[in-house]
Amino acid sequence: MSESTASDDTALTTGALARRLGVAPTTLRSWDRRYGIGPAVRGDGRHRRWRPDDVAVLETMCRLTSAGVSPAEAARVAKGGAGPLPVRSAEEVGERSRETRELPLDGDVRQECRGLARAAVRLDAPAVAEQLAQAVDRHGLTAAWQEVMVPTLHAVGRKWASSGDRYVEVEHLLSWHVSTALRRATRPAVPGDTGGPGPVLLACVPGEEHTLPLEALNAGLSRLDVPTRMFGAAVPAEALSAAVQRLGPVAVVLWAQARSTASLALARHLAATRWGVRGARRTPSVVLGGPGWAGRSPGLPRPTALGDALETLAAVYDAG
Repeated sequence: MSESTASDDTALTTGALARRLGVAPTTLRSWDRRYGIGPAVRGDGRHRRWRPDDVAVLETMCRLTSAGVSPAEAARVAKGGAGPLPVRSAEEVGERSRETRELPLDGDVRQECRGLARAAVRLDAPAVAEQLAQAVDRHGLTAAWQEVMVPTLHAVGRKWASSGDRYVEVEHLLSWHVSTALRRATRPAVPGDTGGPGPVLLACVPGEEHTLPLEALNAGLSRLDVPTRMFGAAVPAEALSAAVQRLGPVAVVLWAQARSTASLALARHLAATRWGVRGARRTPSVVLGGPGWAGRSPGLPRPTALGDALETLAAVYDAG
């Protein structure tokens, strides 16, 4: 078998390479046209055939753009460029502007947000998982949640809401990997450690499905050695009341994303729920979380950020 035949056997079509890298075929063609990131040798006609050296260049290109580097600069590095970066052409500036508008990130957010958003739009699951893990390792759980995960989730959510459901799959993939990263950051409970106060009970109110903020809170409390019981999405009122009476928690966190699900009657009922022996009966502290409670939380604490919620609940637990 000749060297040429062997190379042809290992070469990939544009479609096959796009599936391998987790990008769209049109992206590969655009990078080839704009930045010269294309196959060194083309097959018969104008059909692209990507060989191992070409693939290695593209893998570097994907890794750099996922980290927030502009495509023009990533292409220069991927091709082995050195020295000062050239002044961008009008075409390159326009390309960067289009990418910035693709997912509208608020203000001066961390560069990681843009890289994470690009990886999510490409449905590049390995890159999303790696960048989330790096964010937690580099910045700590609270900062990673507030400054990387939340802004990117909001950007993807706004893009989905304004694009006729075109980005639903992007939001689902990103949410799944954020949840996975938060669970990996959660320290396991100490078996049999029941000598301290009751746990903090975490639950979404009936009809509420948004659990990621509670998962972040659960992970943060585990790192403060505050025991928790996570009940997750849409917990029925009767089940919440029964859990409070069975567990005797020092605090109950009720998450409501929407005003329509935020029930003050439920919050007040749980705050008045009592347990324990006669003469020493106790009630839990009820802490409200989520934008659904805005303007309607009389007498009950409503921290608005993860760091504030952790401080509030740690103080309640210590006092208990």
